[in-house]
Amino acid sequence: MFNISPTILTEEISKFIRSLLNRKALGPDSIPNKVLKVAALVIVKDLAEIASYCFASRIILKSLKESITVVLYKERKKDYSLLGSYRLITLKNMLVKVLEKHIANIISKAAEEYKLLL
Repeated sequence: MFNISPTILTEEISKFIRSLLNRKALGPDSIPNKVLKVAALVIVKDLAEIASYCFASRIILKSLKESITVVLYKERKKDYSLLGSYRLITLKNMLVKVLEKHIANIISKAAEEYKLLL
């Protein structure tokens, strides 16, 4: 059985925040990545506690589930009446991105440990 800790470490949050690109579109929380990086030293502990609580309790606030979806044209397509001529971009809240990244890391570790992708 794979043991999953409900605690999300401040180091994980810090690493994720550092990996964010500065010039990206804002999600519904309207927090620019550049601002988040500057504020990270002050808020990372609180973010880790909130993310751990959400992960352990399996409760995510309705407002965090909100996203903005933008439809973009793909360049040089012959027929823009086809759905394949468009790209959907989903802009999410930062805390949800952190939780998704944490869950993806857990799945990745489990896949490696149990050799699920061979």
